Amino acid sequence: MFFKNLRMDIRAAKQNDPAARSKFEILLTYSGVHALSAHRVAHFFHKIHLRLLARMISQWSKFCTGIEIHPGAKIAGGVFIDHGSGVVIGETAEVATGVVIYQGATLGGTGKETGKRHPTIEKDCIISCGAKVLGSITIGEGTRIGAGAVVLKDIPPHATVVGVPGRVVRINGEKPNNDLIPETVNPYLKDIEELRARVALLEQLLLHNQPPEENKQEQEESKHDSI
Repeated sequence: MFFKNLRMDIRAAKQNDPAARSKFEILLTYSGVHALSAHRVAHFFHKIHLRLLARMISQWSKFCTGIEIHPGAKIAGGVFIDHGSGVVIGETAEVATGVVIYQGATLGGTGKETGKRHPTIEKDCIISCGAKVLGSITIGEGTRIGAGAVVLKDIPPHATVVGVPGRVVRINGEKPNNDLIPETVNPYLKDIEELRARVALLEQLLLHNQPPEENKQEQEESKHDSI
């Protein structure tokens, strides 16, 4: 099983990285493949309750690769961690085959919950650089999470997610119905637009409420400045 997953990991790296010249090169030099292989050894010891040994292996792997994977995480074969420096995967995270994870991504928790507290990533998802997927949520199959996005809610399959907090901007390449997916609305942009509209309204009210002499004086000053 270990070698089957290793072959799947190498195949995934070859498919997803155009810089990969051979499978032998991937086996020798790709830190993502090394981290996943070490994780599977650590996960085996974690399952048979040799938890300290499992953590020692995971920490050694972190020191060597810069990728931190808790021994309890469930990661299928055929996952590709590209470059990988700064990647963190929590204890109860689950990652399906075909997933691509870029450097700086985090599959983490949101606090001190017990039980399932890390995300489930379904098949063929892409977690871009610096993305944070937090909490016991599910990322649907084929979803793309943009660089730097912070995802705190379940995401439907084949979606594209961007922003902080993460919001769905595409599903199957098309703009989603905002009524069905409220996460598509950016609350910060909405507040800014409302403030801008109020400022414009107040400016109009102030201009109309000024005495005629002041209006005339302002016009003359504006004309003089323009000359």
